[in-house]
Amino acid sequence: MNLPNAITLSRIPLMFVIVALMYQSWTGAATLAFGLFLAGAVGDWLDGYLARRLNLVSTFGKFMDALSDKVFVLGIMVAMVDIDTQFNMPVPFVLITLCREFLVSGMRMAAASKGVVVPADRGGKTKTLTQLIALGFLLAAPMIEVDWAWLLPGLKAELNNFGAKVHYVGLIGFIFGTFLAVWSGWRYIERHKALVFDDAPPPPPPAP
Repeated sequence: MNLPNAITLSRIPLMFVIVALMYQSWTGAATLAFGLFLAGAVGDWLDGYLARRLNLVSTFGKFMDALSDKVFVLGIMVAMVDIDTQFNMPVPFVLITLCREFLVSGMRMAAASKGVVVPADRGGKTKTLTQLIALGFLLAAPMIEVDWAWLLPGLKAELNNFGAKVHYVGLIGFIFGTFLAVWSGWRYIERHKALVFDDAPPPPPPAP
């Protein structure tokens, strides 16, 4: 265990804390959830940067970085479906994203069983970045509408209007991220299908 891998793994428990805060109604919970989300998003960049800078790139780190990203994003995404339509997360796009991530993760595990670790490619990283930005906007909307309005009661109507626009941008970004997920998943399958689906020939039968 080293510092980059510790940062990578920290996104998993951090996701549970963020989701728990999303279910809270006390003032400041939305702001805290948004701040922790930003910390997790920065950690997604920081672990890779430190691994390369400190020469600590490892097989475990390559595998867990992509897996932690999926847990972090999907956990928050699924929670947004459930919270009283506050986030209005479109369920079909969530299901498409879930199917894509399970399919790609299954292929990566199949490759790992053959001794090959396939790291996330540029298309997957772009997809993850787009999803993180979209989720950031969606988490910022209740922070603006609830916490900022509590701090600035005279601007409550303006802040509600601004929060609605931020939420709309987040939804558009999430839908765009879903299309990127499908595109990058297809590229991933095309690139690595031979590695995953081509089985080695069976060993010859033993001599009588």
